[in-house]
Amino acid sequence: FSAQEFDKLSDFFKAHYRLELAEKDLCVKGWNWGTVRFGGQLLSFDIGEQPVFEIPLSNVSQCTTGKNEVTLEFHQNDDAEVSLMEVRFYVPPTQEDGVDPVEAFAQNVLSKADVIQATGDAICIFRELQCLTPRGRYDIRIYPTFLHLHGKTFDYKIPYTTVLRLFLLPHKDQRQMFFVISLDPPIKQGQTRYHFLILLFSKDEDISLTLNMNEEEVEKRFEGRLTKNMSGSLYEMVSRVMKALVNRKITVPGNFQGHSGAQCITCSYKASSGLLYPLERGFIYVHKPPVHIRFDEISFVNFARGTTTTRSFDFEIETKQGTQYTFSSIEREEYGKLFDFVNAKKLNIKNRGLKEGMKQSYDEYADSDEDQHDAYLERMKEEGKIREENANDSSDGSGEETDESFNPGEEDDDVAEEFDSNASASSSSGEGDSDRDEKKPAKKAKIVKDRKPRKKQQESKKGKDPNAPKRPMSAYMLWLNANREKIKSDHPGISITDLSKKAGELWKAMSKEKKEEWDRKAEDARRDYEKAMKEYSVGSKSESSKTERSKKKKKKQEKQMKGKVEKKGATSKSLSSAKSPAKNMSESFKSKEFVSSDESSSGESKKE
Repeated sequence: FSAQEFDKLSDFFKAHYRLELAEKDLCVKGWNWGTVRFGGQLLSFDIGEQPVFEIPLSNVSQCTTGKNEVTLEFHQNDDAEVSLMEVRFYVPPTQEDGVDPVEAFAQNVLSKADVIQATGDAICIFRELQCLTPRGRYDIRIYPTFLHLHGKTFDYKIPYTTVLRLFLLPHKDQRQMFFVISLDPPIKQGQTRYHFLILLFSKDEDISLTLNMNEEEVEKRFEGRLTKNMSGSLYEMVSRVMKALVNRKITVPGNFQGHSGAQCITCSYKASSGLLYPLERGFIYVHKPPVHIRFDEISFVNFARGTTTTRSFDFEIETKQGTQYTFSSIEREEYGKLFDFVNAKKLNIKNRGLKEGMKQSYDEYADSDEDQHDAYLERMKEEGKIREENANDSSDGSGEETDESFNPGEEDDDVAEEFDSNASASSSSGEGDSDRDEKKPAKKAKIVKDRKPRKKQQESKKGKDPNAPKRPMSAYMLWLNANREKIKSDHPGISITDLSKKAGELWKAMSKEKKEEWDRKAEDARRDYEKAMKEYSVGSKSESSKTERSKKKKKKQEKQMKGKVEKKGATSKSLSSAKSPAKNMSESFKSKEFVSSDESSSGESKKE
């Protein structure tokens, strides 16, 4: 009502009902603490003497209690776009003995609220059933219109109208069964909402069940779907009773069969491991957290490479609303079965054509995170480049030649040449081996690769200049040199190996800001080293040019001396051959390689 209509309403009530219409001021301070008063069908929250808001208790559908909290849930109006779901009140503890303020608050609400009351006897009761979500063991009481879960801490009353679907799923070990109840709206336990009620049964557990109804009522209500006395496996009895009361079909796995013969796939979703069941019209994952995705909600699916090992892959599902579900660590052997299932259901596959590529190379999976930027990897690569440049600068020109690779087979090739079929045989064995050479085909001559002499490698090590500037240390080594004594004092008697391990642990645990300080010091040391190397290389070039000129001059002198000696030897040889022809005839049978200039000159001097 508008403020101008107050007078009209006041006159109307005074004339017809003889009542005074009084004004009531509301508190608008915005405080969230005050006093709760119950009056008739209303709950009033007051601050001082002024009310803040009122709640009609007839709209309350559920009242749950916590340690110091009371939560009120409300009936939902499907036509309203926005509606109030729940209100929580914090009730502080009091010093009075024997009176629990939380329970007193809840009883006042329940006495006036439109809450499901367990009137009459239950149709049947299942004792101590194992429930995975919400976790615990509960007694399930079956009433005509609702399901009552009674546990040690929590009670839930679930109307059958809130049950959307029922699932009966066999466990991979073939010894257990999951019975899943899909709920909307979900049941609540504190701040946690449970959209699925998951019961776990053993196949070996049997039960005899008697309904708390006479046979005529059972026949009239359930029309042959249930009988008064039933017996069988526990999971069969629970699923049969729920199907009859909820009047919904039970969904079971379809024709899918995995690599191991099971109707499910072992995988991980978020932080927990579970089972993914491909159904006829969707996927369901149990159990933590349970997920149900219908085929008509799926935009596309994607087969992605596993991030940790090539023995597994990820199965990604993206819905039309943009929500993405990633089921990871699926065994590689399941790929073909799952791909064929998805293809048969005509779901859009993002990376179609990958099935053929997977048989050849597993690295073709899409959505690989190898292309993502890794700052630590980039920094390590940069440090490696700096070390490589420093090593090349300090090798005195030997860095241009690469080290020869070690090939053990090449040494054997040299020995094999002796026994090659093309090698010439000795005079004693040549005739005897000729027959055998004709029978056996000649072996192909092995091509011996030219190997680089190892002297250059040794010379490069020997020729390392001790006067060259020392390479700069890394940030870790600078930090270790500064803190080595401190580590020794903190851990007396520590060995060198343990000290290195301890230092590595401390370095890993160090914060990023402290590491940046040592990185700056390492960068300064690197700049100083580069500057010193430039100055050193300029000085070493001038010295090397002087040494090269002196080496050339020395080689020239040695060449001239060698020429004079050879000339003198030739003249003495001609004179000796003229004086003693007989001796020359005997010595002519000598191989040329055994005649030296020293012998000829010495023989000539003796004759003279």
